[in-house]
Amino acid sequence: MNHDSSSPARLAPVTARGQATRLRILRSAEGVFGQKGYDGASIAEICRLADTALGSFYVYFPDKKAAFVELVDSLGARLRADLAASVAGLSDRLEIERAGLRAFFAFAGQHRRLYRIIGQAEFVDEVVFRRYHERLADGYIRGLEQAMAEGQIRELDAEVLAYSLMGIADFLGMRWVLWDESHDIERVVDTVMEMLRSGILRAAPAKSRSATRAIASASVKSSTKESAAKRGGTRVRR
Repeated sequence: MNHDSSSPARLAPVTARGQATRLRILRSAEGVFGQKGYDGASIAEICRLADTALGSFYVYFPDKKAAFVELVDSLGARLRADLAASVAGLSDRLEIERAGLRAFFAFAGQHRRLYRIIGQAEFVDEVVFRRYHERLADGYIRGLEQAMAEGQIRELDAEVLAYSLMGIADFLGMRWVLWDESHDIERVVDTVMEMLRSGILRAAPAKSRSATRAIASASVKSSTKESAAKRGGTRVRR
C-alpha cells in the first residue's frame, strides 16, 4: 500500500480471501468515487456495492482518503502493467509508441472514470496525484533514452519529450475515448504516428529554400562590407 501519502496505511492482506475482499472494495470505490466524486462518496455505499461489511472496510483502510489514495496508486500500477505488456518484445520506437497509445486508449475505455478520479486526486492528495504521473513518466523516459542511445530518435530532453507525449495521449483519450468513443480510433493513432515520424511543419519547396539561402548569403555579404567600410572610415552608399 501507499506509504508516502498523508493518509495512514494498513498492511496488505496475506490470505487469498482478504486480498479478494480488498480488491472488491477498491473496484467498488472506483465506481463510487468516479460517479459521485470524493466529497460525495461514502464508505457505506462503497461497502454496499462491494457486498462487504462496514467493519471489513476498516480492516484494510483506516479512512476514506486512504482508500482513494490506494485506488489512484492501483489504477496507475494497472495502467503501467498494461502498457508494459503491450510493448513487450518490440524494439522499434515508433511501433512501441503505436502499441502504447492503443493500450492507453483501451485502458481508458475500460476505466471510464479514470479521468475524473485522477483529476480529483490533485485536490484530495497532491502527493498521490504527482506520484501517478511521475511513475508513468519514469518508464517512458527510460524507453526514450534507450531509443536515443540506439540512434532511433533524435537526442532531446527525454523528460520533456515523455511528458509531451503523455499529454498528447491524455487529451486524445479524453476526446476520442471518453467523449466520443470513436470506432475509428486507428485513424487517431495513425495521425499521431505520422506526426511523430514526419513532424508538423510543411517542407519548403526547393526554389524557396534556394531563394532563402541566397537572401541570407547576400545579407551576410552586405553586413561584412558595411562593417569593413565603417572600420575604414568611409560611409556605405545604399
